[in-house]
Amino acid sequence: MTGGITAQAQEVKKVAEPAEWVNPLMGTASNPDLSNGNTYPAIGLPWGMNLWSPQTGPMGDGWMYSYDATKIRGFKQTHQPSPWMNDYGQFAIMPVTGGMKFDQDARASWFSHKAEISKPYYYSVYLADHDVTAEIAPTERAAQFRFTFPKSDSSFIVIDAFDKGSYVKIIPSERKIIGYSTRHAGKKMENFKDYFVIYSDKAFNLSRTWHKKTLAGDTLELKADHAGAIIGFKTKRGEQVNLKVASSFISFDQAELNLKREIGGDNFDQTKQKARNIWNKTLSRISVEGGSVDQTRTFYSCLYRMLFFPNKLYELDAQNKTVHFSPYNGKVLPGYLYGGTGFWDTFRALYPFLNLMFPSVNKEMQEGLVNDYKEGGWLPEWSSPGYANVMVGNNSASIVSEAYLKGLRGYDIDKLYEALLHDANNEGPMSAVGRYGVKYYNELGYVPYDVKINENAARTLEYAYDDFAIYQLGKALHRPQAELDIYKKRAMNYKNLFDPSTGLMRGKNKDGKFQSPFNPFKWGDAFTEGNSWHYSWSVFHDIQGLVNLMGGRQKFVNKLDSVFILPPIFDDSYYGGVIHEIREMQIMNMGQYAHGNQPIQHMIYLYNYAGEPWKTQRWVREAMNKLYKPTPDGYCGDEDNGQTSAWYVFSSIGFYPVCPASDQYVLGAPLFKKATLKLENGKTVTINAPANSAANKYVTNMTLNAKPYSNNWVSHSGLLRGAVINFDMSAQPNKNRGTNPASFPYSFSNEK
Repeated sequence: MTGGITAQAQEVKKVAEPAEWVNPLMGTASNPDLSNGNTYPAIGLPWGMNLWSPQTGPMGDGWMYSYDATKIRGFKQTHQPSPWMNDYGQFAIMPVTGGMKFDQDARASWFSHKAEISKPYYYSVYLADHDVTAEIAPTERAAQFRFTFPKSDSSFIVIDAFDKGSYVKIIPSERKIIGYSTRHAGKKMENFKDYFVIYSDKAFNLSRTWHKKTLAGDTLELKADHAGAIIGFKTKRGEQVNLKVASSFISFDQAELNLKREIGGDNFDQTKQKARNIWNKTLSRISVEGGSVDQTRTFYSCLYRMLFFPNKLYELDAQNKTVHFSPYNGKVLPGYLYGGTGFWDTFRALYPFLNLMFPSVNKEMQEGLVNDYKEGGWLPEWSSPGYANVMVGNNSASIVSEAYLKGLRGYDIDKLYEALLHDANNEGPMSAVGRYGVKYYNELGYVPYDVKINENAARTLEYAYDDFAIYQLGKALHRPQAELDIYKKRAMNYKNLFDPSTGLMRGKNKDGKFQSPFNPFKWGDAFTEGNSWHYSWSVFHDIQGLVNLMGGRQKFVNKLDSVFILPPIFDDSYYGGVIHEIREMQIMNMGQYAHGNQPIQHMIYLYNYAGEPWKTQRWVREAMNKLYKPTPDGYCGDEDNGQTSAWYVFSSIGFYPVCPASDQYVLGAPLFKKATLKLENGKTVTINAPANSAANKYVTNMTLNAKPYSNNWVSHSGLLRGAVINFDMSAQPNKNRGTNPASFPYSFSNEK
């Protein structure tokens, strides 16, 4: 292990190389019925255009790598944000020996995790059936492979361009293979191709192309539904064959350029070391000290997961100008583009994290959103890489507003504000873009239950928060008061679904009567991947308003307590079976608290708004300890593009962005004795909790910049100026601190 560890308490001091503490296999012991993360070991660079992964699943399977699998079929270039979204821009490379085995089942090899090394910047595995060790080292748009072969007259490398339309060409004189794959899981994209170029440092004794399960005749160029290539050579025992690989969404020439620019003359070890340096530098932006080995590993494994999506979809042309293939119109256009994230998940904590720690990266993402809107006519709510018809809400409003409100500048915010108004007042080309049910929402103040619009209550609650985000941005841009008043009023629409008889949110019919019969344990239906107990807290911008609706602070706290006290019962009739999110709640033994999915993840922090912050401190620690481990089964549900990891990273440093489109983070309690945040502006935030321990999980007192501090929140703007926060921790809660309403976090209802 890197960094000193005291034997007694196994406490980790300074971490010198955080990349060595990452376990890319965290969350990979998953399947469609039970997610322990639904991740794959992503070998790549932060926000890189391409990632690489060993592939255990069959071609086209979203579960490309399962920890419980016993065979590897190839090493796949991937852009997959989630197994549910599946992949695009993909092809695979596999070394084989003993015969021309190119079909994915025939070429597959047994492997063991005992002979596997998985790092963010490097992957190695022993392929037992071929007696070959395979290694990968990545760049943003390219990679190097190193295959160590046995003594053999028949050593081969197979290139699989996958089905649904592909092309390969072998050029032996240049030791080169080119090709493209068109396979993608999303809706049709004009002109979509993932062009790849591969160079070998060893001449080919044999060159063949193949399609499906058949070797082609005497052609070295093949276009087919499913095309592939094989190169072969004699090898000595221990002989290493190196490949340099790059791809492009634009052209073969651009792929060559990407290869030249990112790998050039570097050998495998140089590429590996450069990637390692980048990971250590990026992960070192936050350093944690004084946690256990497992806590430190979990922290950096989560931080690693937060630095991939949305990923770069842009490339640099021969003049070093930024260009991208547009998934919206099939053209190559100037400017930035990112893709591969669902805002329903990531508006909650991943984007707040980017705005705090990597604002320059999010600035590029905002420029990309301008291009999404210009080229496609809408902002993407789930991009993979274009519009995907999944999830609910109009949460691009939060993504755009928060970035500007937290200080990002230098991009066309007026165009993005225009996009927010456009998307907030129109139904999109599919239900997940724009606002499905907008006519009802704007007229009635909610999306009705009985008009054949699914998950209507969830949509209403999210639209209300999104309207708050639009209002906040409009105010910052000095928009006309009449316009602001519309969104200010709509931000209160959450009240229209509050049912006083149950104290919960409930679907409402068009005639104004609540939907009946009502089962608060029913998943789906009026809600999205959750029930009323999960979604009733989705009033991020106005918790005080929710406290008032629920009958005051004591009743509100009792309701929060009930989430943990109730048994994990459920009604799955809307789905016609137990979906994995339900099962994950049921088996965690935290009552109705379903941390494995996003809607309730902020709820633990809400005790701060009702004067009992020690309960937040207790439950935050409980969730961190119980629901996260640096192991293949280390998450308690879908990791979801960094969101579930961002909850852990924020929580472990002591605060969380309950309302992203505000200037505040709500306090919890830190997990480590010390955390240091190095901000992009050169300032530092230091969080000290020297008495922190497994027992000492409560905050008795705190100081901010050496002054006593009694609020239940800290401000983003304050942190940007640099800060030292000292927490006094103890085993007993301080029931006097944070109880005064003057200490409570921001709520819209409290605005004068």
